[in-house]
Amino acid sequence: MKVAIYSRGLDHDLKTQLIILLTELQKHNISILLLESLAAYNLAVDSKGITIFSQPSELDETVDCLISLGGDGTILDAVALVRDKNIPILGINFGRLGFLAGIGKEELTLAVDALVSGTYVVDKRTLIHLDASIPLFGDTPFALNEFAIHKRDISPMIKVHTYLNGEFLNTYWCDGVIVATPTGSTGYNMSCNGPIVFPDSSSLVITPVAPHNLNVRPIVIPDSNIISFEIEGRTEQIICALDARREIVDKDIQLAIKKEKFTVSLVRLNENNFLSTLRSKLTWGMDKRN
Repeated sequence: MKVAIYSRGLDHDLKTQLIILLTELQKHNISILLLESLAAYNLAVDSKGITIFSQPSELDETVDCLISLGGDGTILDAVALVRDKNIPILGINFGRLGFLAGIGKEELTLAVDALVSGTYVVDKRTLIHLDASIPLFGDTPFALNEFAIHKRDISPMIKVHTYLNGEFLNTYWCDGVIVATPTGSTGYNMSCNGPIVFPDSSSLVITPVAPHNLNVRPIVIPDSNIISFEIEGRTEQIICALDARREIVDKDIQLAIKKEKFTVSLVRLNENNFLSTLRSKLTWGMDKRN
């Protein structure tokens, strides 16, 4: 078995847990690909079986799993790292909410045992793909959570003309528009009063950000649709975002969102399903009478 390890950086607590993780993996004779920036720390572990990587191209289909150490943002980074290579991602939560990185750091040893024994579940998650009239986001024009159009800073609201498969849907007078995947429905979309949808629902959610219309609400559509946009505004530039990545572009850009051809695989332990995560992380249905 070969496992890659990724993290944005190390504080004292995460460094301690990384050493424990490396030791546990070595006990099971698992080959380790360790991110170069992590290897730069003085980890004081046996280097046997550890190879250093720094580029996404160094990860291939021989990698059985990528372990992400951090929060949900680190998971999003990992998605851009594994791309279409079908490498499952196991998230160990060192962040705050940990909705995607649903395995607690205290379960680290349990997670390694599950990997070795194969007693885990792999969830296939839909991605969205961005097409634009100019090159955007390099070789990673896809997102796990959402695509967003947004006005810049304190500039006036924008008008976002929105089309489904070329047919006019609506003009949003707003600060921005979100297109969320089922996975992303519990993120920025939820913060803007968008609905939560199940990960396997084969749908996308279009949610306006601060709409200047009382009768405009989020809408759920089948993910077979192509969503395209035309933007008007008093300023010349807008923000386009894919997950945590963003680019500033001219407002006359042509943008279209569709379902990505490939999916990403997220590893979870058997007991950590979507409903239990809703209840534990988002206090869904919490009532002192229950």
